[in-house]
Amino acid sequence: MDTPTLLADAFGRIQEDAYLAAEGRTAAELAYQPDPAANSIAWLVWHLARVEDGHMSEIADLPQAWISDGWAERFGREPDPHDVGFGHTPEQVRTIRPAGPELLLQYLDAVTARTLEYLPTITPDRLDRIIDERWDPPVSVGVRIVSVIDDCTQHAGQANYVRGLLERLG
Repeated sequence: MDTPTLLADAFGRIQEDAYLAAEGRTAAELAYQPDPAANSIAWLVWHLARVEDGHMSEIADLPQAWISDGWAERFGREPDPHDVGFGHTPEQVRTIRPAGPELLLQYLDAVTARTLEYLPTITPDRLDRIIDERWDPPVSVGVRIVSVIDDCTQHAGQANYVRGLLERLG
């Protein structure tokens, strides 16, 4: 298996897990927080899509779909490329309240499609390209992609945990 195919499998699994968490949920279920300071399914799926969009767009040298394709407006948010959810307060988490899962999943589909379109261009020398020198050691494209997969996989798992809590509530 080559690197682009391996990475495409990982991003596809994130998408599948996000669908499992969000698909068929009501607005109230998507907004449910098991604790007032906890993240909701809606926020978790939105956030993982924003993380993938932000980082993979940077790697591919593309504008974020969030801005260029009008997703911010569809979510009723400002087209701020830095609005990805890092450091959001519980109050900010509650501002991600779609009427249903469709908008969340459409955005994720658009982001994943862009990622999958980029992945075939990955070569070993591109994976080694340094993109962030604020860290020691500096961050390469390959390390950043692994970080995105790790972060998004964790958030998809958290969204499914919240889904499981909801199902137990009845």
